[in-house]
Amino acid sequence: MSQSPQPFLYMLRDFPRSHLLATLALAGIVSLAVFLPRDGQSVPAEHTEKLSLALPAPGKAVPAALPDQPATPDPLERTWTEITVKSGDTLSRLLQDEGVNAGAIHNLVTADPALKKLAKIRPGETFRVEIDRLGRLLALEYRPTRVKRLFAEYVDGNWTVTEEEREYQRQVRYAEAVIDDSLFLAGQSAGMTDALTMNLAGIFGWDIDFVLDIRRGDHFRVLYEELYLDGEKVGQGEILMAEFWNDGRKVTAFRFTDSEGNTDYMDLNGNSLRKEFLRTPVAFSRISSRFSLGRKHPVLNKIRAHRGIDYAAPRGTPIKAAGDGKVIFAGNKGGYGRVVIIQHGQKYTTLYAHMNGYARGIRSGKRVRQGQTIGYVGSSGLATGPHLHYEFRLNGVHRNPLTVPLPKARGIPDSERTEFLVHANKLRNQMALHAEAFTLAQNNISQ
Repeated sequence: MSQSPQPFLYMLRDFPRSHLLATLALAGIVSLAVFLPRDGQSVPAEHTEKLSLALPAPGKAVPAALPDQPATPDPLERTWTEITVKSGDTLSRLLQDEGVNAGAIHNLVTADPALKKLAKIRPGETFRVEIDRLGRLLALEYRPTRVKRLFAEYVDGNWTVTEEEREYQRQVRYAEAVIDDSLFLAGQSAGMTDALTMNLAGIFGWDIDFVLDIRRGDHFRVLYEELYLDGEKVGQGEILMAEFWNDGRKVTAFRFTDSEGNTDYMDLNGNSLRKEFLRTPVAFSRISSRFSLGRKHPVLNKIRAHRGIDYAAPRGTPIKAAGDGKVIFAGNKGGYGRVVIIQHGQKYTTLYAHMNGYARGIRSGKRVRQGQTIGYVGSSGLATGPHLHYEFRLNGVHRNPLTVPLPKARGIPDSERTEFLVHANKLRNQMALHAEAFTLAQNNISQ
């Protein structure tokens, strides 16, 4: 039989109250010392539920460090920085402004031939660089155009370089117009840009003098491309085919690329429309003085042979090289003022006088391409106003630039003539379909 607790309770009642409270407190402390774990021991399972209340709820981030223990920054943390090029900027200066040392910049630009493009950055362009907290250049991305991308990355002590180029989406467009006033106005009425109209004039510029030959009622038809990226029109493509009616005669041009990658405009027989020389070295200028052996000089006021053509044009108008060749003189030459003389092969030379200034890089010994800008219209020397004086010489003898027969460039190789004819017929069929649709649309509008 169990004993009654009453005697024990009577004993406690006889203890002083202060002694009893002290005894209970001591018993509590001993209990905590027994049940709490020592250093290095795990928490007993029965206590984990209560301790877990201090941890963040599932799905919430755990702080990286307590407030009184700030995290140490990672020295290898990488960040991308976008840099916009301004006038006068160089790659070296821009990267040094971002903390990159000169040695690292030198290693970058000499690591791969493709990286030499970075020396030609222009105002308005942007590129991105990736630099760590120690100022080390880790990567660079350069987009010179909307479709071209150059990417360089520093991996295992070496730069690796990749170049990418997106493809445009191309759509064929059609335009036609009748010339009532000027070629430019006719092109604008057909929805063509001025640049496209200039291209049209350039294609036929060897056969048609757009200063002298254009007549009211002349007309043209053009098949050309428009360029798109991601559904957005971003530019004008090339002219694929063009037809031009000038004073009753028709000239046709087909764009064709041969097996060697050479692109040119050909006539119906596969002959190049391009001549070895341009008829006029300035675009759409007025002839102010013609070739003559008995002209009265406007400044000297006496009869003096004028062995060239004067083209009046606004000061600063670009002057083009009439053909491929080598600059044999660039400098001042008496009454000619500032002059450039170009040697074309063994037989031909051309002279350009009264320039306002020379294009960059034009000097004696420099090789130039047909259509390349060599200088700008001015009035240096004996000149009453801004114009270009242009001379054409064959075997040292002055010839009239407007009438001298010009040698033609190479046409289609016989081995590719069949391929060209198939290509040309395809373009002719496209042109005919577009022209018919255009005529029907115009008839519906007029009804």
